[in-house]
Amino acid sequence: MLLAAVSCLVPGCSAGGVAAVPAGRGTPHPSPAVTVPPPRAPLVMVIGDSFTVGSGPVRGWNGYAARVARQLGWQLVTAGAAGTGYVNPGRVGRTFQRSFDEELAWRPAPDLVIVSGGRNDRRIGAARIEEAVVRLVGSIRRRWPDAGVVVVGPIWMAKAPPWAYRVRDAVEISAERMEAPFLDPLDVLDTHGRGWGRGAVLPDGVHPTLLGHLRLSRWVVAELRGHGLEAGPS
Repeated sequence: MLLAAVSCLVPGCSAGGVAAVPAGRGTPHPSPAVTVPPPRAPLVMVIGDSFTVGSGPVRGWNGYAARVARQLGWQLVTAGAAGTGYVNPGRVGRTFQRSFDEELAWRPAPDLVIVSGGRNDRRIGAARIEEAVVRLVGSIRRRWPDAGVVVVGPIWMAKAPPWAYRVRDAVEISAERMEAPFLDPLDVLDTHGRGWGRGAVLPDGVHPTLLGHLRLSRWVVAELRGHGLEAGPS
């Protein structure tokens, strides 16, 4: 008993020699684990014609834009309609500019906007095409100053007519003027001669097959990565 009494003269000791826990200072609880949210998938918007939104047996969710989005982990929003262009409103009465204004401009800011087309502006003068491209890219930048903008020229799956290069040049000149990266699908034709390869074109001679869209998507991914524009997770 004497030993116990003596030992309890030491501060923080209880009878029996067991250390007492001071009032209000219980066993500390471990700090809760900090949950780090997963990276947000980049939001990418693509404005285009039938090559982008789908045509014939190939629906939009199997088109090149959707395939690019799956390869790069994007959230994808597409806008536009078959037969439309920068100046040509097509049967739906909607240019690329109007598709942007009505389908996209009211949405939250994306990480990247891709404008793809020009094939349907065949009968439009170069000056009008250039003006329309500059106006559209300018509208995108004013609406979303922090979003990247990429311009993709008109797409041909097989040999392109001479006027296709006139349209391509007008789109490219405008993209350069606006300091937007320009991706040129016609360069694939000029480089390889045989276009996008066997089995890439539907019987209409214009639109890509599923295989054609796959090849297009791989090309777009390679081009975007080459420009450092794959819009990685944030």
